[in-house]
Amino acid sequence: MATNQQSKSRFPYFNRELSWLAFNRRVLEQAESNEYPLLERMKYLAFVSSNLDEFFEIRVAGLMQQVKSGVIERGPDGLGPKEQIRRIQNIVRRLVADQYRCWEKQVMPGLKAANVIFSDFDGLTRNEKKWVEQYFDEQVFPVLTPLAIDPAHPFPQLTNKALYILTSIDDPETRIIERLMAIIPVPRVLPRIVKIEAARRGNPEVYIFLSDIIQRYVKRLFPGYRVRSAVPFRITRNSDLYFDEEEVENLLKKVEEELMNVQKGAAVRLEISKGADPILVQELLEALDLKPQNTFTVDGPINLFRLMSAYDLIDRSDLKFPAFTPFISRELSSPERIFDIIRQKDILLHHPFDSFQPFIDFINQAARDPDVFAIKQTLYRTSGDSPIIEALIEASRRGKQVAVLVEIKARFDEANNIQWARQLEDVGVHVVYGLVGLKTHCKACMVVRQEQGNLRRYVHLGTGNYNPKTAKLYTDLSYFTAKTEISAEVAGLFNTLTGFALTPTFKKLLVAPFTLHKGIQRYIRAEARNARAGLPARIIVQTNSLVDQETIDNLYHASQAGVKIDLIVRGICNLVPNVKGISENIRVRSILGRYLEHSRIFYFENGDSPQPHIFAGSADWMPRNFYRRIEAVFPVEEPELRQRVQSILRNYLEDNKNAHLLRANGAYYKPPRKKTASSHSAQQTFMHDADKRRQSQAGELIEKQEPQ
Repeated sequence: MATNQQSKSRFPYFNRELSWLAFNRRVLEQAESNEYPLLERMKYLAFVSSNLDEFFEIRVAGLMQQVKSGVIERGPDGLGPKEQIRRIQNIVRRLVADQYRCWEKQVMPGLKAANVIFSDFDGLTRNEKKWVEQYFDEQVFPVLTPLAIDPAHPFPQLTNKALYILTSIDDPETRIIERLMAIIPVPRVLPRIVKIEAARRGNPEVYIFLSDIIQRYVKRLFPGYRVRSAVPFRITRNSDLYFDEEEVENLLKKVEEELMNVQKGAAVRLEISKGADPILVQELLEALDLKPQNTFTVDGPINLFRLMSAYDLIDRSDLKFPAFTPFISRELSSPERIFDIIRQKDILLHHPFDSFQPFIDFINQAARDPDVFAIKQTLYRTSGDSPIIEALIEASRRGKQVAVLVEIKARFDEANNIQWARQLEDVGVHVVYGLVGLKTHCKACMVVRQEQGNLRRYVHLGTGNYNPKTAKLYTDLSYFTAKTEISAEVAGLFNTLTGFALTPTFKKLLVAPFTLHKGIQRYIRAEARNARAGLPARIIVQTNSLVDQETIDNLYHASQAGVKIDLIVRGICNLVPNVKGISENIRVRSILGRYLEHSRIFYFENGDSPQPHIFAGSADWMPRNFYRRIEAVFPVEEPELRQRVQSILRNYLEDNKNAHLLRANGAYYKPPRKKTASSHSAQQTFMHDADKRRQSQAGELIEKQEPQ
């Protein structure tokens, strides 16, 4: 915990970057847990690497840029960029060492016992070595291009996160050890993990990393020379996009140009396997303008994110989570009735426990229904073979008015979204890129349908992206309604995004950057007033990140007023809980399990009113979500839906299996379980409930079909 000496606030705050690293440590703990199947543990190891990549590309890169420019920005925690970088590097070294130790000492041996073997070359049988040699000669050697580094061959431009082999060679005919440097780029078309198709007693599946194969036969690329060392490495570059939208005439073209520049961004990290020639490593650092402290030496294969491809390669259901089928109610199983059902009542779905298929049916039916005149939708991230894109294209071809807000600045999805934007434009869809200076992050879809001579709007709002694949992996809420007071405001939201509106009016929705931040502060302060007046006061928040200082300060004030506050924060949390006199009424928990917790739900007790204020939407409690993004948060008002959300939150607060509680010193710990208490996992409870609903529905169907 650190206190900002320059801040006017007397409150304590955690550092954002160090809090994020604590989250990634909890991801690693999933890989270390014996409660998960082995291949799922392997996948968590891959997530740790993927998370670190993005962290260095954006957050560490930004800190390094601050240091280089001399602009020192301190957050509310008081840490400057140099100190943050120093602490980050120390924490990451320990984290990565533990990650590789988990792979080498826990996951690999466990997989081997299950007849799935990851081996280096020396551990292969004679037949397997012959197979690997043939594979190298036929599949690898023809596409490798060694690059000599000398006065006649300048240092090459190394691509962000690509795999390279740093090779030290010398002429055996001379007495001098030259230490000539050569770099071998490994083409992305080559699989990083290779399954060896050679028989072994017991018929195990045997895999080897591509880098091990190249290291073994690298001397064939330098005939006549002695190879002293050959070590895989990769660099991470600053991958943030920098441009002034107000000075850009064509945003699409500018983003494309910046994506090309990202591959040339400043280097921020060097990852290299042990055994490299230290002199060549120093030369490499100088060429990359990096210091030794930016080097991370690993004892094992570079980039464990490559294990994700092995997860798909290995067809062993016994080593993965048991298959789960999301629930879909009978009434939502008939796509042709989707509009009738929504017109009759609001619908709330909890993914992935409830199927995402009803939304796919909703958009497909809108595309085909002759009574539908218009479709408007936001797209922040979607899947590569998205049925949603196909439906929007079909709707446009059928002559419907289709407008799509494509966020082409969605980090790391820029290229995909540009592709979708062009495909949609080619069939006449009105594609808009949102408002200047703001990312369109809200999840909204509106269908306009003619019914009995009048136009009726049908709306979907959600907490997650319109991505059928992540809808099976992330927990999110989906809300369907035809209520005029909500649908009219969603229509106003779309008009704001596609046209001009300086001060749009929203009474039901909380919309950033217009009303969301003020609205959240108003509800927090109202709970504090209720507590001081002796009325019931409670706040429950589920979010991915809690960073905004004013919001944190108001939560501190509410705690001091006696409001009981439970925060379910998956990732970054700058608020310090359990500090006497400041936050002793605040508990913070993080839940990591089979599914990625992604819902944003906000609960305010509302005094002695029988109707608490409950909201859900797309926004985390961060400055970027409050001020630099278009976000939409919707009220949950129907009694049945409100009860369901309260049940969801109650299950999370009762979780004693996947939850970690945050201490005032920044450490997370597993909550102690009472001897009389049974193990409770919120996610498992939701899955069990979905199974029960499915069985009950099937039983009802059988009863109806049986003759009387």
